[in-house]
Amino acid sequence: MQATPAPHGSAEHLVQMANDIGNFFRSEPERKNGIAGIANHIAKFWTPRMRQKLLDHLKQHGESELDELPREALKLLATQSPASRPREAPGGDAG
Repeated sequence: MQATPAPHGSAEHLVQMANDIGNFFRSEPERKNGIAGIANHIAKFWTPRMRQKLLDHLKQHGESELDELPREALKLLATQSPASRPREAPGGDAG
């Protein structure tokens, strides 16, 4: 049975997106490279609003819905200063 897609722009949708990104980077031979790839993708392509919505959701509902690699990537992002993160790409806000 396949999971029902979460409404676009919802926190649940952001969890699904983070897990999809994690699944893509799971093929990295080195676990740390996969985590760094996820963190880089989220820092580069997600708006601050999207990242904050995901973090707020995880704080309120726990991290059980989020797979291990994206969870570790978010922890990595939390340790980086904003100046060391990739600049945001122009575009819309999916969250």
